[in-house]
Amino acid sequence: MSFARMSLPRPSVANQRRLTRGMQILLVAIVVYGVVAGEPKAITNGGLGLFVTFVPALAERNYDIPLDPWLGVWITSAVFLHTLGSAWFYAEIVWWDHLTHALSATLVAGAGYTALRGVDLHSDAIRIPTRFAFVFIFVVVLAFGVVWELFEFGLDIVADVTGVSMPLAQHGLDDTVLDLMYNSIGALIVAMFGQAYLSGVAETVRDGLFSIRDE
Repeated sequence: MSFARMSLPRPSVANQRRLTRGMQILLVAIVVYGVVAGEPKAITNGGLGLFVTFVPALAERNYDIPLDPWLGVWITSAVFLHTLGSAWFYAEIVWWDHLTHALSATLVAGAGYTALRGVDLHSDAIRIPTRFAFVFIFVVVLAFGVVWELFEFGLDIVADVTGVSMPLAQHGLDDTVLDLMYNSIGALIVAMFGQAYLSGVAETVRDGLFSIRDE
């Protein structure tokens, strides 16, 4: 099987900007709320989330790497939903954590596949079969998920020792297992349906990086 691009309906650049601006405004509101109410989690998660939403625009402006409007919405939505969860919804809506883990896992899977596809495109001597890419995506997401859970465990230890509230926390072994399960679902979605679409993203990033190197 070979890599192939898949034609998907895409939002216009104008619509993508409207969606992104709307989410950015709400993230700013969360940061302001955190400052006023003295909620460090809202400040930390809102500030980091807001920064990440500017990554697609910074990549295009500073490195001349035009990213597809869908990709911009995808990245912004992942951090936006996580920030909403850390501010309110994780404690109020049981399935919100599952949603954000699955969506975040798709981003990790997409980044891993894009890097793998970049290696495939870099040399004619290298050929990466689709089946290998499928397994690679799963391994990358599962490994990242384990590292993330260990990171949360470390933050719990620091919080217990220092008494300082951390932006992330673990909620027991059952929660960890569910997190890893929904990470796997996100990886499965990208492995099954995202490869054809993301091959075009990898080509765009490769072309942008090579153009910078040539200059």
